[in-house]
Amino acid sequence: MSKSLRYFFVAAVLLLSARLFAQKQYNCLDWKTNVTVNTYLIQKMHQQYDARRKELAGALTSKKETEKYIRNVRAKFGNLLGDFPSDSPLHPRITGTLDRDDYKIEKVIFESFPHHHVTANLYIPGGKGKFPAALFFCGHENTSKATESYQKTAILFAKNGFVVFVIDPVSQSERFQLTDSTGKPLTRGGTTAHTLMNEGSNLVGTSVPEYELWDNKRALDYLETRPEVDTSRIGCLGNSGGGMQTIYFAAFDNRVKVFAPCSYLSNREKTFELTGAADGCAQIPGEGKDHFELSDYLISAAPKRILVLAGRYDFIDYRGTLLAFNDLKEVYRSLGEAQKIKFFTYDDGHGISKPKREAALSWFRKWLCNDSTKVIEGDLNTLPEKDLLCTNTEQQVSAQFPDEVSIADRNRFLFNKYRSKREEFLKQDKNSIQNKIADLVGLDLSNNDVSVEKKGNVKSGTLAFEKLIIRKKNQIPLPVLWLHSPNKTPQKIIVWLPQEGKNEIAAKTSLLQSYLDKNYSVLLCDVSGTGETEDNPNENDKKYYNKEYRNCALALHLGMSMVGIRTADILTVMDFIASVPEFKNIPVEINANGFVAVSALHAALFNQRISELKLYNTINSYKTVLENPVEKNWYSYVINDVLEYYDLPDLAQLIGRNKIYYLSKNREE
Repeated sequence: MSKSLRYFFVAAVLLLSARLFAQKQYNCLDWKTNVTVNTYLIQKMHQQYDARRKELAGALTSKKETEKYIRNVRAKFGNLLGDFPSDSPLHPRITGTLDRDDYKIEKVIFESFPHHHVTANLYIPGGKGKFPAALFFCGHENTSKATESYQKTAILFAKNGFVVFVIDPVSQSERFQLTDSTGKPLTRGGTTAHTLMNEGSNLVGTSVPEYELWDNKRALDYLETRPEVDTSRIGCLGNSGGGMQTIYFAAFDNRVKVFAPCSYLSNREKTFELTGAADGCAQIPGEGKDHFELSDYLISAAPKRILVLAGRYDFIDYRGTLLAFNDLKEVYRSLGEAQKIKFFTYDDGHGISKPKREAALSWFRKWLCNDSTKVIEGDLNTLPEKDLLCTNTEQQVSAQFPDEVSIADRNRFLFNKYRSKREEFLKQDKNSIQNKIADLVGLDLSNNDVSVEKKGNVKSGTLAFEKLIIRKKNQIPLPVLWLHSPNKTPQKIIVWLPQEGKNEIAAKTSLLQSYLDKNYSVLLCDVSGTGETEDNPNENDKKYYNKEYRNCALALHLGMSMVGIRTADILTVMDFIASVPEFKNIPVEINANGFVAVSALHAALFNQRISELKLYNTINSYKTVLENPVEKNWYSYVINDVLEYYDLPDLAQLIGRNKIYYLSKNREE
């Protein structure tokens, strides 16, 4: 390295170190802060599941109480679900048939709702007669129904006298939802697409699990039309993400008699704590608030016959699987139906391997065929993916059908459908509106008492900041920098809530000095998940397109939202302002950008003291999210089911549009 290059490198390192030190000096919190929000949410979750444990323990005291618990979880599941499509003609078509040795495969396309096409393979045994049948739900492999282990499962069942219907989930195989005009996917993998579609779905009160449920329900509707099928003998199994679909389906459709979820059942509480949220098809907002564990979906199906398949070395938490199965075992024991529940584990990992396939078929034959003959899988010849495609070779439903309606399309349809509901909602009295909005975002309006801890002072040039920690009971502590002229009553209070964190504004000395010159008092605050409490990026898988995905998903699980948590933070700042005598009757201007701006808009609805809102680089309608589903960090804006009640322009109308300024720059300078 040359001397000049070495000098440049050293200078760059020193400059970076100085900048980091300058930023750190503005910090107020004195603990490891990037886990603060997640820790807060995990504690909330434990409280909810502590209540669930008490409920389940009480339910196990008698058969009568157990049956009551089952009825309750069934009802709660119904309440978790949003607006399903209506039953409509399936318009099924068979696009090809593959004749095999002792079975055949039909390539089937049907519409689960108008112009929304589902691709599937139907395996039909040789011979005549009414056969028992199995729905098979696929995991997250892009090959979906053509995945080798899924083909082998279907072939094994077909060779043993079962009709098997293998359904492609949304955004896998031939059903990519987020595509360009040629059908090429805009994302990599189903887990990313599921999560991005879930953002818009949650805004209109639905979810990707709900859309998958509907596809699977319509698949069963189609299966019942087939003359080969004995509709009194139908079972359901699935692996990985398909195991999750099986778990949801158990609570949803009474026509299925036997279930075998593989490589997914675990303990929701442990999973959120150990590994965080999964992708968008694996959880429904509000589950935690309703004290719903994964086992509760299968409990909803009791006393139907359930076999849980697991791998001891699966990445799905095995201890959690044992806890979930113990819930089931105790419920079935209380019902006097212990023989209808079974656990099969094998010393392997994730997936429906040969031993698990054999166990699943044995279970189905026992209960649907009254046959306990041991199952031994022989050699099974699978086909290449291209042979099993239902659309034109290597094409997508979105390209083959010009009128295809994607999930994103339906979410936009619901946005428009709910316009009249939003208009009716705004006709209520303001108190009713505020209470409902507080409920939707998860906001406790009774929490008003603030305490303040002073953490010293810090200087930046001629500016002197007072460092504060503002606290409320059961809320995340807020780090605040306060810049003011002592012994002077300010003309205005300026509050900055930057998405990037308060320290960046603290470094803008010319801007801050201009405030002081006008006799303004300035508060710079890191609301939860920004600045000092910004989540560790390494804890958020990049495939989910959100830098705080685990916290956003967990908040929704709890019946809350990051929008609501930050709204509460801003109201805490306003309560602090109200507690300062020299601030009495002084107008408050709030500056916020990005996702924090949406929380600032909500806060202004609940606090009339906010006289002016300057909102930078943010959305002014949730329609923006629905129209741009592949953008990053949308989950930070999401409130579950918000668009059935109001959109952001409706908030602006309630607050007073003359108070609100949408600006393109990040800050005044």
